[in-house]
Amino acid sequence: MTADTFSSATTGQRRQATAPVPRVALVGAHGYGARHLDNLARLGALNLVQLVSVADPRPPAEGTLPDGVATFASLEELLAAGPAPDVVILATPIQTHAPLALAAIAAGADVYVEKPPMASLAQFDEVLVAARRAGRLVQVGFQSLGSHALPALDRLVASGEIGEVRGVGAVGTWVRTKGYFKRSRWAGKRSMDGTDVVDGVATNALAHAVATGLKIAGAEWADDILSVETDLYRAHATESDDTSVIRVRTARGAVLLCALTLCADEQTAPVVTVHGTLGRADFYYTEDRLTVTTAGGERTETFGRTDLLENLLAARRSPASAHQLLSPLAGNGAFMTVLEAIRTAEPPRAIGAAHVTWEGEGDDARPVVRGIRQLVRRAAAAQATFAELAAPWARELPGDQPAFTVNGRAVARGNDGGRIAPTSSPRPYLHPVSTLAGTVLTDHLPEDHVWHLGAGVAIQDVDGVNFWGGRTYTRDAGAYVWRHDHGRIVTVAADLDENARTETLSWLRPDGTPLLSEQRTWSWAAVGTSTWRLTLDFTLTPNGPNPVSLGSPGSNGRPQGGYGGFFWRLPAVDGSRVWTASAEGEESLHGAVPSAAAPWLAWSGAFRKGEPDGGPATLVFLPRLEPEQPGDPWFVRVAGYPGVGLSLAWEQPAVASHANPLHRTVTVLVADGLLSTSDIEQLINTLGETA
Repeated sequence: MTADTFSSATTGQRRQATAPVPRVALVGAHGYGARHLDNLARLGALNLVQLVSVADPRPPAEGTLPDGVATFASLEELLAAGPAPDVVILATPIQTHAPLALAAIAAGADVYVEKPPMASLAQFDEVLVAARRAGRLVQVGFQSLGSHALPALDRLVASGEIGEVRGVGAVGTWVRTKGYFKRSRWAGKRSMDGTDVVDGVATNALAHAVATGLKIAGAEWADDILSVETDLYRAHATESDDTSVIRVRTARGAVLLCALTLCADEQTAPVVTVHGTLGRADFYYTEDRLTVTTAGGERTETFGRTDLLENLLAARRSPASAHQLLSPLAGNGAFMTVLEAIRTAEPPRAIGAAHVTWEGEGDDARPVVRGIRQLVRRAAAAQATFAELAAPWARELPGDQPAFTVNGRAVARGNDGGRIAPTSSPRPYLHPVSTLAGTVLTDHLPEDHVWHLGAGVAIQDVDGVNFWGGRTYTRDAGAYVWRHDHGRIVTVAADLDENARTETLSWLRPDGTPLLSEQRTWSWAAVGTSTWRLTLDFTLTPNGPNPVSLGSPGSNGRPQGGYGGFFWRLPAVDGSRVWTASAEGEESLHGAVPSAAAPWLAWSGAFRKGEPDGGPATLVFLPRLEPEQPGDPWFVRVAGYPGVGLSLAWEQPAVASHANPLHRTVTVLVADGLLSTSDIEQLINTLGETA
């Protein structure tokens, strides 16, 4: 802390001569306590406080404290010596916060307690009741809550500049060594000697990210929280989590997703992001820096900060303004609800050694979880847990569908989409889909388009309902806009046998009423020793008596934007080659129509997603061409992101009716290695009637 980061000490405060100067005791003089000593020296020079005593089993070095400051081994000894100080600052281990706060309150002191305030919700409630009964103030040391950027952010959101808030995400990528967890007996512990500690990434090291995110999401009190979901992992040899996702749903309907790690390759400034329909605001809370990004450009402003101890002292001088504490104990009820969910969750799952690289030696050694920086960004953007992202080291989710197997190997797995964020149009899909050698060839919830979901069926405009996800392209706007138009596709019934899965699906409007009924069948079989085939057959029928229009951005006026129907999102690929029997490259193939002369499209390259680290593979997409199934144009993306689709509504909407349900079939050959055109033709010839 430096003097220029604090703004509440005014000339008028310096001149206060009539009011007695508050007498302050500091409990815990090392670690963060040393910062409090510096701050107390600053405030003492302004005649705002008088440091009268320090309690610590290891007294500060001689000459560190001002003359006349008494030292004690414990708060108990300090209080017994009397008289009680006006304010007690607690910079002590987490598990001591509650008993020390209770003792200080009982002695008649106000309390400043470092984060996290308590180690359990029961302790929090006990201290809160005691403080209210005694009429004492308790401030919690979440310094970021004193940032002047927070009211500025409130004004920004209220102005509508970034549009309607879609969600809040907190991302923290920090680095911690083995030595960090040797600094004290309680470091990295969930409990110690039967006492709760809860020293984890979200409850201590990056607790400010959680507390600040909750504040921005409008959740301060315990009643503001509707639910808390935890997904906890560790790469260090600790009890506590060091790499975690916390998803909070508030009583007002907001979602806060905190993706945090202490196992990054490098430490970066943590950020809380407000995602709006017209832009975003990024608050770098350790720097009091706010960056606003909209279609009009980007601007950044750095703000000052009110010191929380000064804020507590101001509240003491004016009891009527006590509700103006910037981080009051009661206002940390939401944070404590999150902490309680972490405290009572299953112990964190160890991240396997195959996914961790250790850097440094001795106490400076630190684990780096491979790809973790991208994963935390994806989690925050998609409002998804690591398990939902299918991180290779994450736990399996309950209710996961059985895998599709070929030659005894799992090659694909279905996902019902029930955990997908509403704005990504939840729907069933396949992910991961892999070669027989294990190279993964699908991606889902990617950072660039979090609504892209593996392999499946998605349509952006079904009678005005978005079943694709993300923004909707409208003819009136001539642009993509966020609307409350997202539908969802749910599984009504499913049947799985040895080589086929048949599903009855219902396409639901935003209000939950059915719009379409779908019959979908996935089937699979081996094609030689290094190739297998996956076939999707689906039929769409209106749920009601009237025909249903199936549109796209292309049919709504966006040139070359006719996506919708079958879609396959690929992971990152090196050395991509995309071609047909007659053309090659995105520019030539995007919008081309399959024909008898060029019935297939192939994509090959070195795929980089999956375990092991990927490898060379080829996908061959082969739609069935029949009189009742016209050739849908290829939708091909290579430069922006890797994806292939067959477009139902390239420039004009398609129509599904009871007399003419929309029916499509496409087969995908999944092969290890880089196939040539002659290899592909030979494989297709072996399919026979099964294609």
